[in-house]
Amino acid sequence: MSVTAHKQKPDAGPGGTLPSLAGGYLTKVKGGDMGALPAVTALVVLCIFFWVAQPSFMTQGNFANLLTQGGAGIVIAMGLVFVLLLGEIDLSAGFTSGVCAAVLAVTLTRQGWPWYAAVGIALVVGLVIGLALGLIVVRIGIPSFVVTLAAFLALQGVALKIMDNGTNISIHDKTVLAIANDNVPILLGWGLCAVAVLGYAAVLLLRYRNRAARGLAVESPAVVGLKIAGLALLLGAAVLVLSMERSYNPALHSLKGVPIVVPLIAVLLVLWTFVLTRTTFGRHVYAVGGSQEAARRAGIDVDRIRITAFVLCSAMAAIGGLIAASRANSVDPNTGGSDVLLKAVGAAVIGGTSLFGGRGRMLDAVLGGMVIAVIDNGMGLMGYSAGTKFIVTGLVLLLAAGVDALSRKRALPGR
Repeated sequence: MSVTAHKQKPDAGPGGTLPSLAGGYLTKVKGGDMGALPAVTALVVLCIFFWVAQPSFMTQGNFANLLTQGGAGIVIAMGLVFVLLLGEIDLSAGFTSGVCAAVLAVTLTRQGWPWYAAVGIALVVGLVIGLALGLIVVRIGIPSFVVTLAAFLALQGVALKIMDNGTNISIHDKTVLAIANDNVPILLGWGLCAVAVLGYAAVLLLRYRNRAARGLAVESPAVVGLKIAGLALLLGAAVLVLSMERSYNPALHSLKGVPIVVPLIAVLLVLWTFVLTRTTFGRHVYAVGGSQEAARRAGIDVDRIRITAFVLCSAMAAIGGLIAASRANSVDPNTGGSDVLLKAVGAAVIGGTSLFGGRGRMLDAVLGGMVIAVIDNGMGLMGYSAGTKFIVTGLVLLLAAGVDALSRKRALPGR
């Protein structure tokens, strides 16, 4: 029999059909890899519950408010994903965002800098903080919990010093305020939606072609089509709702369109997802998170990866601080404080990022951040106190951490 006779034509085979994909996913879940299932389930259940309990929860205005309300926390959680993937923690991310927001406010308001220079110096401050944390953790060998706890305390003092021991600094720059308060034009919103769907389709089709060219199993065209159609339907519905008028007095002030913070988060999500899944650095992050010793023996510069993760975490905290300052129209000593850090860590963990390192995605931060935003928003509409919100959010975080621990235990050999 010739070699040609043995060569199979690359097709979906049993591994690329819908039933086989569903079976494979169930096998992963049974093996302990829950992925985003708990977060998605929680998000759907919570939305239905609050919709039934308080119909105003599903109005266009509240939907837009949900997206902007969770913006800063989601961005900070994205940065935390980097350090969590390594099995580390950054307890100072909240006040890093506060210090960077304070630098932005002072340079904008008191120093008269243009917005781009003020934003630039705030981001540089975030990078410097992250570099300092990373160097102390890696070079000196102090556990990240201790280092970032010390920074958590110290950065509160830095923020107070920058703002003259507690003064509130208002922000008046229109460009900065637009980040969390304005919307993109409706046509641009639809254009961005089309770009997102076409980009996703291009990625799936390119992956299909590459795998087929190498003779690897591929998903069936029907599965690929369903994925593209699903994203198109989801984004299209969201843009349609956000394009509707949601102002109580349109004649005085029209309010419609996708909030600017949404495409900003989408760009960050795509960027960091690409970095984690398609670059050498991203593969090394997962390798180091899985086993530092094995990664070191494989020739990976473990120290560089760990330091870079802290730098990226603080840089994202700086961006989160800018969004928070924009939404509040001001900066005060509480910016980045209170429950900001806890909600950001909770967002990453609730979304599916493991506290033990080696497992997680950027999408986890978005999903978990939306779960927390839905809880906060929905319970606020129902008139519950802040104390009740904290209790419920804490229980959800504990549940997510429990699922993570049980999933890890089931995934270990012999368990």
